[in-house]
Amino acid sequence: MALDESFTGRVYPPTSTYEVSREKIREFADAIGDESPLYRDVDAAEAAGYPDVIAPPTFLTVINLAAINAIVADPELGLDYSRMVHGDQKFTHARPVHAGDRLELTTHIERIMARAGNDFINVRAEIADEHGEPVCTTRAQLVVRGDDG
Repeated sequence: MALDESFTGRVYPPTSTYEVSREKIREFADAIGDESPLYRDVDAAEAAGYPDVIAPPTFLTVINLAAINAIVADPELGLDYSRMVHGDQKFTHARPVHAGDRLELTTHIERIMARAGNDFINVRAEIADEHGEPVCTTRAQLVVRGDDG
């Protein structure tokens, strides 16, 4: 079943606020095997000019994935999750994420297209802090494999 291309241009506003904690940052750094003191030691982070420990650049995957899943779960879109693979992911940071940030995410479907029997959906998320200041823009491409026949 082809994806509904009329979803191109849809915007999904924030549904919640994510509060970044030191513990979540440490857990993520542990999971990716990064021992940087900037992710664990408040004094080291402050000495480097940050207000608190900062998060690894890919930390925002934690909240970005939930937003993507909300889109792909929409039955009107016609996406078969069992046939989906993550094709690409990019992060463009306005500033590092740090403990104490309260983040909101607005998601946009930038493009839906079919190519070589597969559907592609490009999703952009604008992540801002509680004051509406930009923190990061993420982009993901999802590939939905076509029917095997």
